[in-house]
Amino acid sequence: MLPKFSSRAFLAPMAGVSDPALRLQCKKMGAGLVVTEFTNIHSIVSKENQLKENMQTIQEFIEYSDQERPLSIQLFGSDLIALEKAAKIVEPYFDIIDYNMGCPAPHITQQMAGGALLQEVNLTQQIFNTLVNAVKKPVTLKIRSGVTHASRFLFRDIAEIAEDEGIQMITLHPRTVSQGYSGNADWEMIKELKEISNLPIVGNGDIVTPEDAKTMIDETGCDYVMVGRGAMGNPFLFEQINDYLKTNSYREYSFKDRLDSFFDYLYLASQYKIKFVNIKNQAMRFTKGMYCGSKFRSKITNSKNIEELKKIMNDAYTK
Repeated sequence: MLPKFSSRAFLAPMAGVSDPALRLQCKKMGAGLVVTEFTNIHSIVSKENQLKENMQTIQEFIEYSDQERPLSIQLFGSDLIALEKAAKIVEPYFDIIDYNMGCPAPHITQQMAGGALLQEVNLTQQIFNTLVNAVKKPVTLKIRSGVTHASRFLFRDIAEIAEDEGIQMITLHPRTVSQGYSGNADWEMIKELKEISNLPIVGNGDIVTPEDAKTMIDETGCDYVMVGRGAMGNPFLFEQINDYLKTNSYREYSFKDRLDSFFDYLYLASQYKIKFVNIKNQAMRFTKGMYCGSKFRSKITNSKNIEELKKIMNDAYTK
């Protein structure tokens, strides 16, 4: 059974972005579900052996806090033996196990993972079967519509197999793998998936405002919306979406609020092993749209440590 979600707006898993500090911020601002950055099943299996020797748990490798719950972990990789092992290793720590069949990055698709699997019907069926039988926690799926424009309706077959094999929820990002993040997400496909599937459907793609979220729900009938790039440096978006869905209005936040929010992020990040380069990238996102933002971003790029970064961001208050 899926856990109960506190809202209809979810935070997408994004490599180098959905770290435990940002996830926690988004959760506090009203995200109904947060998902870890996608994790390689082979890394989990090899890390587990190492951690066991040091009497440590997987939490040393995949950091999270219980305040994020319900919390979903996203896995990728198609080796069935490693997949079963990895799923069993992470199951005690997470509420949902999500499987990635949407990543368009060539270094992922070349290893028969992510979006490349959309065209491998038999292997996909085995993957779903393996995952669902390996764990008692709910298994969910994130997919793209297809691989190329010509195969953009592959999601139909995959969704049918997913439902037959016991997957409990599907997130659809209606772009093809070859599109990457270019062009527009075709929300009509989310509508179609909702019509042909009995599972809860999460719509994903091009949600950057509360109005976008409401329009997607109204036009497609999807049960939930998943926000990716729109939430970068903007955890307020979840509160705004939730308010807009309930009252048709929402609070506007200023750039000062954004800066305050970045310092909240920094405080949370200090409690985890987040790479400094990732923290700098988050700083860039929090200054997006700010007056003289590009000047600050070049300074952020050149910063060497947290203290320098704090000084740059403090200076932004006076601009």
